Amino acid sequence: MVDIHCHILPGIDDGAKDLSDSIAMAREAEEEGIRTIIATPHLNNQYNNRKDLIVTKVTDLNQALKDAGVNVTILPGQEPRIYGDIIEDFEKNEIQTLNNSQYLFIEFPSNHVPRYAEQLLFDIQLKGLTPIIVHPERNSELIEKPELLYKLVEKGALTQVTASSLCGYFGKKIKSFSMQIIEANLTHFIASDAHNINNRTFKMMEAFDFIEQEYGTDYLYLFKENADLLVEGKNIMKEIPMPIRKKKKFIFF
Repeated sequence: MVDIHCHILPGIDDGAKDLSDSIAMAREAEEEGIRTIIATPHLNNQYNNRKDLIVTKVTDLNQALKDAGVNVTILPGQEPRIYGDIIEDFEKNEIQTLNNSQYLFIEFPSNHVPRYAEQLLFDIQLKGLTPIIVHPERNSELIEKPELLYKLVEKGALTQVTASSLCGYFGKKIKSFSMQIIEANLTHFIASDAHNINNRTFKMMEAFDFIEQEYGTDYLYLFKENADLLVEGKNIMKEIPMPIRKKKKFIFF
C-alpha cells in the first residue's frame, strides 16, 4: 500500500517532532500494510520547507529506517499552501512534486477557497503539472458550496480525501461530505495525512475497509491503484465527475 500524504519527516513542521517519532510512525505504517510513504511537509507562512531540504531529509530518514529494520520507503513530496508565486518557485526548483512526478499537492486555507484558485490551478496545468487539492472535505467553503469543488475537478484538478475524515474522526459533517465527494467521483486518492501516532494517525486500513464495505471492491481498487500510478508518474484512473446535490433542509411548522 502507498500513502501519498504524510508528515513523517522529523522536526520540520507540525508532524514528527524528531527521528524517534518518524521511526515510530513508519513502524505503525508498516503494521497497516503501508510500504511506501510520500513525505509531504508543509510549505506555508509558518513552515518554509523547500525542495533541497526535503530531499536531504528523505535520504537521511530512509537510512535511519533501514538501520532500524523498518521495511518502509520514503519518497519526496511537499504540501504547499496555495500562493500566487508557486509557479515561479517551481521554475526556481524550490517546489517538490510528488516523487518528482507531474503531480503537485495544493492546500487551500481551511475556511475558504481563494478567488484566484481556479486561474492558478489552470496555469499550473499549462506547465504540464497536475494539481491535487488536499483534504477538500475539511474546507468549510467547499462544504457549503460543493459546486466550487465540482468546477475545479471538472477543469482538470484532482483531489485527495483524508482516511481519518472518511472514518469519522473529524466529525459527522466531514465524514458525510467525504462520502458525497466519493459518490460524485470528485476524489481520486485516499491518504493518511498522518502527523503522529497519537491523535493524527494513518487509519488507512480502516478507511479502505469502510470503502470496500460501502462502495465495493471497484472503488477499493481505484484508490489503491491510483496511488501506485502516481508514484510511477503515470496517468491515474478517474470517472466522470458529477455535481454534489445539496440536501434540502426541511422546516416543520
